Amino acid sequence: MTSAETHEQQDTAPPFPPPAEITYSGQYSVNPLAEVSFRRMCAQIPKVLRRIARLSWRTDRRAVQLLLGCQVITGVSAAVLLTATAEAMEPILSEDAVADRLRSALPALMVVALAAALSRGAGSVATYAERRITPRLTTETDSAVVEAVCRVEAAAYAVDGFSDRQEAAEMGVIRTHVMVTDAQRFMSALIRMITAGGVLSVLNVLMLPLLLLAVLPAGVGAVLTARVDYETHYANVADRNVRGMMRWWATTSKYGDEVRANSMTDYLTYWYRALSDRCDRRTLAAAPRTLRISLLSSLAGGFFLVAVWGALAWLAVSGRIDLAVAATAVVAVQTTLAALSQVVINGAAVFHTSLYLGDMQSFLDDAADRAPQRGPRTVTGPVEEITLEEAVYQYPGKDKPAVDGVSLTLRRGEILAIVGANGSGKSTLTRLITGIYLPDKGKVAWNGTDLTEVAPATVWANTGLVPQIFAQWPLRVRENITLGQPRTHDDTPVWEAVDAVGLREAVDDLPAGLDTLLARDIFGGSELSGGLWQRVACSRALYRKPGLLILDEPTSQMDPRGEHGIFEQIKAIAADRITIVVTHRLENTKIADHIIVMEHGRITEQGSYDDLIHAGGTFAELLELSQDR
Repeated sequence: MTSAETHEQQDTAPPFPPPAEITYSGQYSVNPLAEVSFRRMCAQIPKVLRRIARLSWRTDRRAVQLLLGCQVITGVSAAVLLTATAEAMEPILSEDAVADRLRSALPALMVVALAAALSRGAGSVATYAERRITPRLTTETDSAVVEAVCRVEAAAYAVDGFSDRQEAAEMGVIRTHVMVTDAQRFMSALIRMITAGGVLSVLNVLMLPLLLLAVLPAGVGAVLTARVDYETHYANVADRNVRGMMRWWATTSKYGDEVRANSMTDYLTYWYRALSDRCDRRTLAAAPRTLRISLLSSLAGGFFLVAVWGALAWLAVSGRIDLAVAATAVVAVQTTLAALSQVVINGAAVFHTSLYLGDMQSFLDDAADRAPQRGPRTVTGPVEEITLEEAVYQYPGKDKPAVDGVSLTLRRGEILAIVGANGSGKSTLTRLITGIYLPDKGKVAWNGTDLTEVAPATVWANTGLVPQIFAQWPLRVRENITLGQPRTHDDTPVWEAVDAVGLREAVDDLPAGLDTLLARDIFGGSELSGGLWQRVACSRALYRKPGLLILDEPTSQMDPRGEHGIFEQIKAIAADRITIVVTHRLENTKIADHIIVMEHGRITEQGSYDDLIHAGGTFAELLELSQDR
């Protein structure tokens, strides 16, 4: 094809397909602020302050005590400063000689300086206390979200909106970086405002309500703006979630070859920008609303602020207050106004934080409800028998069960092979057998005990699983095999697992042997081929010496020699456990004592290899197709 033909073909090609619009319905598709009144929104501020206080208290009690002490010092300093200012104003504004006026005012001015210094010192100590609390608090909330996701029932991942609510909870974690600071500044400003307002009320009771009216519109505007920001954030949750996942897939070196060789770069950058533009459009669409809110609140606040200064001028000119009192009132007004502004700004920030913390807490509560709530009984080895009685499992949102009425008995020392077309229910069946999923109907029992009555950790302690899609953890070789659960202080069992899968030579060739970090993207790390990674995955299961060993396509990326070695090892250790092999390579099922063929979630054929190849059914057909190449 010539260059001109190539350009012509590109010109006539259809445009890139845009990202799908993500919409879903249900309990979590409704913005929680959509029908919440302004009064209820403001009521969240005390609640979130209490929540922040509880979290901070659990994190670092001494730092919280320091913060509280600093708040008291700030309030006392503000009161002393204004009182001393009032005392200093009278001699300064008298008709005495300048030296006499300064001499008379000096004690009060010294108190002003001391109070100001004390207030600044308290602020510095408060900042220190914040920096003690914030990192640990962020770590605590971040770890709580990670642990919650790891501990939920596996079925929760298939529930609509679970991933999006997890993304919203992550935003709550991010907000913990600033929430202690916002709360501390809000409380400090509130104390200064109350103190200055009290002094101002003593000077003239009419000034305080005018000041409140001057700042109240700004507070209303800030809270309403926070609500608009959150609505935009909520509308973008799903798109941001997908964009984040796609960003990782597009930029990780693991898939770099596929991106380049399949000419995906242009589409991925288009796709990422298109999704970003969609989020930006929602944000920009909200901008006129926030502008109207800001303009109206500023106009109302400016009107009342003019009224404040006008009232103060009128009181001074008309002689209703002395000149010294008027001067003190100016300082009090400025102090109160600044404190009120900080209350508004930081109060809105606390409210804003409360929205995201609410998302995080809601997710954690829901995850706690979805954590395995099973019985207290335990499973101890050896696992002699596993039975399924008319087991049924249907994924959320699906029309048909993935496993539909399967009855099966597995006994220690036997190898079971599960075969079938893609989507026939093979992997779902193994998840039921291991207790990762519980059946919607029917029963799964280990050693006669229903798994609904058993603590799942005791089941999984007796399980070794090599999934079809396995994790390539950015850990050292040793931890990739032991999965952080070493049985001994020496590496003998690790090397036994390495030798069992024929991985010794590959490990010896790595820069640091078992201590080599298996992560090419990290400095000093190394990478393995797909087949070697699959051997690592097999070694994990063998290292555990489980009562139930499940291998789902364990040799799909291995060369014939490696595949033969793995299946020889499976046969060699089969006597001590129940073994299940899921495979599309039907020749490998010869090692099995029993084979089941699955179609549409049901067992349609079962028997030995010799029985099935002569039965003329699906197994024989699939075997013939695999050999007709």
